[in-house]
Amino acid sequence: MAFPSYVVVTTTVADRESAERIAGVLVNERLAGCVQVSGPVFSHYRWKGASERTEEWRLDCKTTTARLSALERRLLELHPYDLPEILALPVVQGSDAYLRWLDESTQGEGS
Repeated sequence: MAFPSYVVVTTTVADRESAERIAGVLVNERLAGCVQVSGPVFSHYRWKGASERTEEWRLDCKTTTARLSALERRLLELHPYDLPEILALPVVQGSDAYLRWLDESTQGEGS
């Protein structure tokens, strides 16, 4: 299987303001071509031995694999959680025009 050229990085934060701030930084720094913010979503998970349920806001960050490491580093700097969810999901197919736009949108500053 070939390594994907594009990924969607998913994370969640506790409030809309944090989500909007992080999304803006990632796009402005060309680490992501697009970040979709949705919420609230409800997460059920185990943390420090206890079952938790939390209202969160989800960010789906579209980027190239070439920008993935830089996006992850920046996300760790910006993220308010001690252990943020950072999952990179491969894009197995996309429209040629959209993927060209994604390439263009993530080139430049620091790439």
